[in-house]
Formats: sequence, structure tokens, C-alpha cells
Amino acid sequence: MPPQGNISEVVAHPVRLRVLQAVGGRDLTTAQLRDLLTDVPQATLYRHIATLVEAGFLAVASERRVRGTVERTYTLGERMAHVEKAELATLSDEQIQAGFLAFIGELLRTFEGSLALGEVTRSHIGFGTGALYVDEEDLARIQQGFNDLIAPYLGEALGKQRVMLSTVLLPTE
Repeated sequence: MPPQGNISEVVAHPVRLRVLQAVGGRDLTTAQLRDLLTDVPQATLYRHIATLVEAGFLAVASERRVRGTVERTYTLGERMAHVEKAELATLSDEQIQAGFLAFIGELLRTFEGSLALGEVTRSHIGFGTGALYVDEEDLARIQQGFNDLIAPYLGEALGKQRVMLSTVLLPTE
């Protein structure tokens, strides 16, 4: 299994990234994850869940006995899928690129799945790019404001449509 500290080896794997995105904002049992990731063999899924738990990206929210076995419910762990600046500085260009490619691949898979849902979801699809002019202080303030803005919408709520919000910051010339 990848070591606890190597985020690129843990999160950059496409199946582990899909598990994290599936769990994001809600608690799911292993059975629910199996239902969402039907193309992933059960043994493979369990192995990736164990890796994410060991690395602190997933946590066991609860356990209950079901027909002689223990059913675990998972939630995002303390580390979640965010790379801190200090950790990012330790990664090679190749590791960062591998993580970004896994992110883009999963984003494309999610986008294609959204289109397959039909016209009803079109009002929830949006994408765009815009330039900002910031220094480190500005960026920290924007990120904190963004986190504060979306915090009320991170948990499941009856009658609400679940959407994925992806962000990318790229310095340009």
C-alpha cells in the first residue's frame, strides 16, 4: 500500500479518486459505493477503500452488524483530497501531472455521466475560465471566502440535486 505521506500515490489512482468523489459531502456504506462504482470489482474496491482509510482520506463514520458481518459507513477523512502547499512542494512535476490527469479523467467521466442523465440536468451544468490578478494574500482570502460560501451546501439535503464543483488554479504568463 502507498505510504501515509505520499498523496500522489494515494489520491492519483483513478478508482481512489472516484471513491473520494462519490463520498464527498455524504456518508456511504461499502454496499452503496459498490452500487455507485459498478465497473470496479468488489475486491478491488475494498482494497482501495482500505488504502484511503489508512492514508486518512476516508474515515469510518459508523459500524453496524448486518447478517453476521460488520457494515461500515465511510465519510471523508481529515486529509480529504486537498494538497497543502508544503506537501505540494515535495511532489515532482511528474507526480503533480499524474494527479492532475487523474482529476481531469474523472471530471470527464462525471461530465459524460451528467449528459447521459438527460435534459433535466442541463440547468445544473456550467463551466468557464476567467483570469484573476492576485498575490498570495488575495488568493488565501478568496479561498477562505469560497470555503465559507459553499460550506452550507456540502451536506446531503432532501429535495436538493447533488452536483460536483471542480476548481483548478493555474498560473499563466
